[in-house]
Amino acid sequence: MAPKTNDFTKMMSDMMSSYPMDMTAMTDAFKSSAAMGEKMTKVILDAAEKSTDISSKWTKDTIAKLANVAAAKSEPTDYTKSVTDFASAQAEMAAETMAAFAEIAKKVQMETVELMMAAGKEATEEATAAVKKATAEVTTAAKKAASAAK
Repeated sequence: MAPKTNDFTKMMSDMMSSYPMDMTAMTDAFKSSAAMGEKMTKVILDAAEKSTDISSKWTKDTIAKLANVAAAKSEPTDYTKSVTDFASAQAEMAAETMAAFAEIAKKVQMETVELMMAAGKEATEEATAAVKKATAEVTTAAKKAASAAK
């Protein structure tokens, strides 16, 4: 006669079913995470769109100014003047463009900090509510177990 083996799957299933398990916390966490991802993506895509617009404008302006440099001149000094004017314009455009990129970066940073602070506050509130609910459920289960043991 073979010794009887324990069914650990059934034991684990029975043990887990005796503990109260509320999956709404997991569902809420997933929803919060998805909402946070959506908000962050909006911030990122907005910054990418603005950066692309700035880069495109800079490129178009550079090409327009290059047309003047490439144009045939009647005097040799006119070539020097057109290159000097182009270099000055490029330096000015570069400074303006970098300032515009810096503004975008600053805005992204501010919005990210605001989102993170809001998410932290929301997570703290959700965790507090979940702990209170779990404590109440465990207390109820303990009282039932204590009264059943009597």
